[in-house]
Amino acid sequence: MELGFTKLQGNGNDFILIDEFEQEAIPEEMKGGFAALYCDRRFGIGADGVLFLQASDKADARMRLFQPDESEAAMCGNGIRCLAKYAYDAGYVKESCTIETGAGVVRVSAGYTDDEFTATITMPAPAFERSAIPATGNGEYKEEIRGFTVYAVNTGVPHAVVFVKEIGTVDIATAGPAIRNHPTFPEGANVNFVEVAGDGTLRIRTFERGVEDETFSCGTGATAAAAVARHLGKAGETVQVETKGGPLVIRFGEAVTMEGPAEMVFEGFIQF
Repeated sequence: MELGFTKLQGNGNDFILIDEFEQEAIPEEMKGGFAALYCDRRFGIGADGVLFLQASDKADARMRLFQPDESEAAMCGNGIRCLAKYAYDAGYVKESCTIETGAGVVRVSAGYTDDEFTATITMPAPAFERSAIPATGNGEYKEEIRGFTVYAVNTGVPHAVVFVKEIGTVDIATAGPAIRNHPTFPEGANVNFVEVAGDGTLRIRTFERGVEDETFSCGTGATAAAAVARHLGKAGETVQVETKGGPLVIRFGEAVTMEGPAEMVFEGFIQF
């Protein structure tokens, strides 16, 4: 028996995609274990997560994401661009479509320009709230953790945003887990360290919950960082975010959108 898969990446945040649009390929109770096995970069295919593309009765398609620690994430900005590329190329969706996620139905506008696929995603509205953090009185939810001022915001999944002077000097392997596992975040959080450049560009590095390591990019993290920066007057309505894997553009208007690329890396088969 063999199972087809597609490897995709968005700004270096990479995923294994399993097409379940017409029928289930991996039983529900095995999805977490499948992700743990095949996300391994030495003994598996290697990825930051496994995307399952499914049909939806609420939208044009449904995205589910299982992470290397077997947990399921409600939302993933880079992952949804990768899934949109696959679904668009397969003819499942059109340039303008909707995708169901655990954080709600998300609108996607996607297509090719000069052979490069880009997608603009309507992101969940940033929520500046966290049950374990008292409000400061001006709409900010922040706390001092391990010497860092940490802002809490949810953009489909929980995020911690930390502004630093020089992003290259941060020991993310130590600081990331300390904040990610702090009691402030009962469900854990992705931790984003952010440097604000002179032109307002944000440089960001993310320690990602579920991967339990730094990833090359995090779309919901870029959105969270831009939202906090804008709230604090550090950024405007359009924010360029430089991730380790490349740029993303976050725009604030009637809705919050994220724009970025997605690429197919390779296709293959898993033999059982």
